[in-house]
Amino acid sequence: MKILDDLLLNLKRNDYPVKSVHTCVFWTAVITKHCGLSSTFRDEGPPHNRGVRDVGNLTYKTALKLAEYAKSGSLLEASIGMATINSLIEVDESKCVEKNAFEILLEKGEGKNVAVVGHFPWIPKLREKIKNFWVLEQRLREGDLPAEEAERILPQCDVVGITGTSFINHTLEGLLSLCRKAYIVMIGPTTPLSPILFDHGIDAICGAKVIDPDKVIRSISEGATFKEVTGVKLLTLTKT
Repeated sequence: MKILDDLLLNLKRNDYPVKSVHTCVFWTAVITKHCGLSSTFRDEGPPHNRGVRDVGNLTYKTALKLAEYAKSGSLLEASIGMATINSLIEVDESKCVEKNAFEILLEKGEGKNVAVVGHFPWIPKLREKIKNFWVLEQRLREGDLPAEEAERILPQCDVVGITGTSFINHTLEGLLSLCRKAYIVMIGPTTPLSPILFDHGIDAICGAKVIDPDKVIRSISEGATFKEVTGVKLLTLTKT
């Protein structure tokens, strides 16, 4: 968990009270200094086996204490932890570019071997435009390969997109170790918009910044999927 350790260390002097925690069906939001988002992941099995530590008392913790949940083996706790990390990051928009993950993968991947870990809405469109293209996914859809194929596919890729939810299930570092020569793009609102990720071999960071917490909380608490979430801005940091 070296990447998480480095993210947490970088935030060490940036502690704040936890104002609110919203663990909703698709998205988790935590408000500390800012509002941070993460996908909501849950462990399989009976509900009583997958509760959250100190539930009911999370707002009595400091943000850094709650951010440590990102290292938890509980997917739900890790979701809360990642939202907390994102709530503490100061995003420098002047260093961001107006390109989304689809555009970057298309630009970098033309005529090359490209894989995406995670299924995104623009996958079919990208599949049409890139000849040598694979999607690795735990919950398979038509045309996807099982996540277990990563060891075979990723080493031969020139460009790889990785979902930010790999922070939650702690698969990120294993995936990065397989990307021996690839240009790597981190994708999705769970992804921390922090240049710390560049130190770990990631070349582009495509994430989201909450610009209106009230709109975000209202939409996610009513069951919004990400395309229905209001009050966020999509941003991309690239390595200079």
